[in-house]
Amino acid sequence: MDDRIIYLDNAASTPMRPEAVEAMMPYLAEVYANPSGSHRFARRARRAIDEARDEVAEVIGVHPNEVVFTGCGTESDNTAITGAVKRTGGVSVCSAAEHHAVLHVVESHDGTVVPVDRFARIDLDALADVLDAHRDEGRTVGIVSVMAVNNEVGTITDIAAVSAVVRRHAPDALLHTDAVQAPSWVDLRTISPHVDLVSLSAHKFGGPKGVGILVERGGPRVDPLIIGGGQERERRSGTHNVGGIVAAATALRLTDTERTAENERLTILRDRLVDGLVGRLDDVVETIPRDEQAKAAGSAHVCVGGVESESLLFLLDEAGVCASAASACASGAMEPSHVLAAMGVDRAVALGALRLTLGHSTTEADVDSGSEAIVNAVTRLRSHSGVGAAS
Repeated sequence: MDDRIIYLDNAASTPMRPEAVEAMMPYLAEVYANPSGSHRFARRARRAIDEARDEVAEVIGVHPNEVVFTGCGTESDNTAITGAVKRTGGVSVCSAAEHHAVLHVVESHDGTVVPVDRFARIDLDALADVLDAHRDEGRTVGIVSVMAVNNEVGTITDIAAVSAVVRRHAPDALLHTDAVQAPSWVDLRTISPHVDLVSLSAHKFGGPKGVGILVERGGPRVDPLIIGGGQERERRSGTHNVGGIVAAATALRLTDTERTAENERLTILRDRLVDGLVGRLDDVVETIPRDEQAKAAGSAHVCVGGVESESLLFLLDEAGVCASAASACASGAMEPSHVLAAMGVDRAVALGALRLTLGHSTTEADVDSGSEAIVNAVTRLRSHSGVGAAS
């Protein structure tokens, strides 16, 4: 990698852990048999999948036969929601701050979207009202989906509290959590007992792209999204990505082992980054204040006044800083992210959103260099627009 690169976009994708790469390589070059075959070479590949499944199950706190390997986190989310709607014929429900892999699926099934508070947490009273309204109108709720850690602003949701509301107001509904952003920050064993379905994505915790995980607690809970080969006990057909699955298990185990120390290390670096920006630039707001709400240690989401994300990201890219914005380009105009809009963040403020996310490869030098580059870029943009720059 170019040594100019300062990577502060770990919520989008993390660099693969060297141990995961090493674990993967034999299944790319040596053990290349199809694990669905019957000969000894195929059985060797299948054994690797079984061992990886055991490893993943232990980290999540579930039984191995509850773990389903998929092609990505989006597929896992889609399978959970579409599969539940198909099986139950019920209504799907989610929060307004979900990743589009959940939100768009719920909307495509004419489901119900529940508002969130200013921290991007689902409004539990509103959730209870929605579930009661569906019951009173004779509609079955098939599935409720609430993410464990928000991918844009880093909010950590109290899944146990969500579960209590769902079990009380819609006891027959499945509860799903998109936990794609969770493994680095939250012990998955504290989440899994409260839900029926969990979605993960390997490239968010140091594994490879192209591998997802869906946990179906208690056995098959939803109809499969992909059929035709019968793999994964007919819960997800398609030839297994053996090397990717092995690497994903290795990365998840290392993430679990290192989580406590990494949370402490990255909290310090995250605070150093945010404090450096707030201390040197006027009109920079930390979107989720650290002292008010539990948030991921690697999340440093800010809104920068007097600049637009698109222009800021262009200058940061020129400076070798990889970051992102919680916004999308639509019809040629920068629009605030749906998450910030759901949180009630003013549109003018949201247009300056900057998502800086740290991970297992982030160093103090990355944070300091990134902070300097951001200050310089904001100062440059503001000088052209006549807005105040550095403090």
